[in-house]
Amino acid sequence: MKKTLILLPVLAGIAAGAQAQTAPAAPAAPAAAASAPEPAPSPLSANINLTTKYKFRGQDQGNTNWISPALQGGFDWAQNGWYVGNWNSNVNFTNASIEMDFYGGYKGEIVKDVGYDVGILQYYYPQKNKVIDFNVTELYGAVSYDWLSFKTSWTVSKDYFGIGEGFKKGVPLTSQPKGSNTLYFDLSGNYPLVDKLTLNAHLGYTLYASDLRNVKDGAGANIGVPNFYDYKLGVTYDLGSGYSVAGAVVGASKRSFYKTFVGADVNESRAIFTISKSM
Repeated sequence: MKKTLILLPVLAGIAAGAQAQTAPAAPAAPAAAASAPEPAPSPLSANINLTTKYKFRGQDQGNTNWISPALQGGFDWAQNGWYVGNWNSNVNFTNASIEMDFYGGYKGEIVKDVGYDVGILQYYYPQKNKVIDFNVTELYGAVSYDWLSFKTSWTVSKDYFGIGEGFKKGVPLTSQPKGSNTLYFDLSGNYPLVDKLTLNAHLGYTLYASDLRNVKDGAGANIGVPNFYDYKLGVTYDLGSGYSVAGAVVGASKRSFYKTFVGADVNESRAIFTISKSM
């Protein structure tokens, strides 16, 4: 699912202070101007962050080195509950080096402190010499209470990150697996511990479509992918002016299966550090 350094010169302020000692006092501002409302906040926002590793749903999105930096960021527009946005990150897949996410939806409040969020999300991977299509479309819905949220994502595209297509190209099959109807459940909490320090906790579960769980090879043996859970536990510290730093441990279950399936231990727990800027 984010955030460049700005230095403000102080010479102008020093010069203004020197001038104020010799210039006559300015007239008082009109009362109407003093009470004028502040301009409405812009519906546009942006974010950028640098992280030591990018994991998605507990799995490495690139090589399995402990340090494989990713530069990430995006833009959002939000007004009257409606929103659209884009988020991007470098990845390290076969024939794909960038992930681009496009999303839109509506969020509101059911009762005080109880919110909801519904929308659609497109994962897009520009690819040259495409062998397997990684692109995925999901619908999602979430409810939240104070610092806790629960979200469900439902795959409506024909495949889930190319897993079904990969099976078809890899070995002879007696089935034709598709990834549509894969579900992902996300329970997350961001609990304020003390001023500027927030505890971040997450537990997720990937429930694959039955087609992917029950893939049969040419001999009729089940070689499908098992469901798995992923987790995150960390903290975020607010540095002010839109800057924050975070550290977390992130990983997933079924390590031995995915190490064989992918050829690397993509589910291993990693310590990940991130610096972010929101604008």
